[in-house]
Amino acid sequence: MTHQDSTPEAVAHKATADSTTSTTGSPTAAPAVPTASADPAKWGRVDTDGTVYVFTPEGERAIGSWQAGDAAEGLAHYARRFDDVVTEVELLETRLTTHAGEPKHTLSSARHLRESLTDAAVVGDLAALAARVDHLVERAQHAVEGAKHEKERARANAVARKEELVSEAEQIAAEATQWKAAGDRLRQILDEWKTIKGVDRKTDEQLWRRFSKARDAFSRRRGSHFAELDRQRAASKARKQELVEEAEALTESSDWGATANRYKQLMSEWKAAGRAPKDSDEALWQRFRAAQDRFFSRRSEAFSERDAEYAANAKLKEELLAEAEQIDPSSDLKAAQGQLQRIQERWDEIGKVPRERMRELEGRLRSIAERVRSAADAQWRRTDPEAQARVDQFRERVEQFEAQAEKARSAGDERRAKQAEEQAQQWREWLAAAEQALASR
Repeated sequence: MTHQDSTPEAVAHKATADSTTSTTGSPTAAPAVPTASADPAKWGRVDTDGTVYVFTPEGERAIGSWQAGDAAEGLAHYARRFDDVVTEVELLETRLTTHAGEPKHTLSSARHLRESLTDAAVVGDLAALAARVDHLVERAQHAVEGAKHEKERARANAVARKEELVSEAEQIAAEATQWKAAGDRLRQILDEWKTIKGVDRKTDEQLWRRFSKARDAFSRRRGSHFAELDRQRAASKARKQELVEEAEALTESSDWGATANRYKQLMSEWKAAGRAPKDSDEALWQRFRAAQDRFFSRRSEAFSERDAEYAANAKLKEELLAEAEQIDPSSDLKAAQGQLQRIQERWDEIGKVPRERMRELEGRLRSIAERVRSAADAQWRRTDPEAQARVDQFRERVEQFEAQAEKARSAGDERRAKQAEEQAQQWREWLAAAEQALASR
């Protein structure tokens, strides 16, 4: 902007030009109004008796009296009052352009201003000012209409969103079975509902009644579900009590085949009975399992022939264990792994052992296998290329800084030699830590 453009008159002219854009964004030509204070004699006069007149298209009109000084000062006074009115018009135009405040308030002010021009005590181009105010009134009317349409649009959007929320709530009330997630969603809908404004009271009440009805329906359906669940669990408890009593009555039976089959049937019936209340379901299950265990323990004791075979198998496996315990993975890991694999294959071929020996024998073999596996893991960790590379890198850094210290000392630069030696010492500590970590793997 040039110096000339920065004058008060230029700034006022720019504000006027900016205010000529309609609320729809299309530029309109607002009538220009000259600044009266620049040449007040052009728009009025002061009579010899002090009466002040303003020139209008209908003729001159008396607007007041001036006795405080010469005629020029009087005209200037009334011209400044005219300019104040122009400034007021410009402020109203700016308010429209920037959408500050309610358009209807601007329209009311513009109309009042237009009416006041009829007998306004000002000196200036009243015709141009009236035309500009008329233009302002027209713009304000359009802005009011636009605000009305915007309000209607916002209301329609708000109604549509609440209708969507109501529909979702009604669907949840009718179909949802994920009770916690559905209940959480209804609370989220309620929170969003409270943030939606602009719906007329009648419509809002109608939609709210639907939403409340949906929430109530969901609550009733959820309550019925859990009440039915409680009834089912009570029936399940009674049925499981019957199964436990029958299972306990069979524990002393010696009809091994038929009783074992009946225990299998009881287990199927137990699963079909469903869940009892949590506080009693576990206790009933422990009683049921204890009855089964007592029967099958007695049956196992009766199978002496099978026990003899299992005992022979246990002796063979003990011999294998004695052979396996001689495996030394520290001397030849690959040979140890091969020997262990062959022993495990022979172990599987031998077959079952008495139940009371199974854990002991299997545990011993697992211990041997774990020893071989640990040796393999340790060998892998010792040959870990990344750890070795880190040690080599730290050693190289130590050597570099030691060389720098020696070179600086030879050159008589003790300060640099000391710095290099301190850095070398730091890397020596890191090297020691890395070597220790590698050795402990």
